[in-house]
Amino acid sequence: MPSFLENYSSFIGDGSRNEKGETLEEFLEKYDPRQYRNPSVTADVLVFRYYKELQSVNDDLSLLMIKRKNHPCIGYWALPGGFCNIGEDLLAAAKRELFEETSLTGIPITQIHTWGETWRDPRDRIITTAFAALVDESVHEPVAGDDASEAMWFDVDFNKLASEIVYENGGEIVKSTYSVVLLNKESSQRCEACVSIRENLYGILKERKYEVVHSENIAFDHARFIVNALLYIKQALDNNRK
Repeated sequence: MPSFLENYSSFIGDGSRNEKGETLEEFLEKYDPRQYRNPSVTADVLVFRYYKELQSVNDDLSLLMIKRKNHPCIGYWALPGGFCNIGEDLLAAAKRELFEETSLTGIPITQIHTWGETWRDPRDRIITTAFAALVDESVHEPVAGDDASEAMWFDVDFNKLASEIVYENGGEIVKSTYSVVLLNKESSQRCEACVSIRENLYGILKERKYEVVHSENIAFDHARFIVNALLYIKQALDNNRK
């Protein structure tokens, strides 16, 4: 097949031929990506809203959620997001899906985490990247569209429940447990979850594992995304105060 890219000159390397005696152009002509089963790629966006001045992630934020009108997790509340097109950058996909499902546009978003466990979705092997945004009260109200039957803001109540040191696989692990309650007072819609995080006690770099212990009315594993994003914002706030 011809190259996926119109200009692939930067991939020629030193100009050598491979073990089959092929140039890069000849290699690309024979290359068939269909010989491998590829995972699907999606993007999800966490848009947090604050009023006046953000002081804490525990009770100063609201989160934009959409109600799914299709399987899987139909009727549950999810983060805006969806599949990345083959010729689309991931950031562009995240912004497009946010607009299609909530009508929000022109919002700066930042990439915060990639989730790639095999069990995440019953439709296919799906890897998703989470993006986050912080907006103030001037943002216009969302309008549901595409795969969303509703779109609304939920007040966030975020708390750390416990932290303990456990021993796993010969090492010391810090296990922390967090609760998240999402509430839209006007509609009385409520979502809640409990998420645990395990990370190595020692070492400069941390391996973190997020597990949804309990989830009610929240689609997929999005409760993990919410906790991860809140801790990301908390760290950013702490760093900004130093």
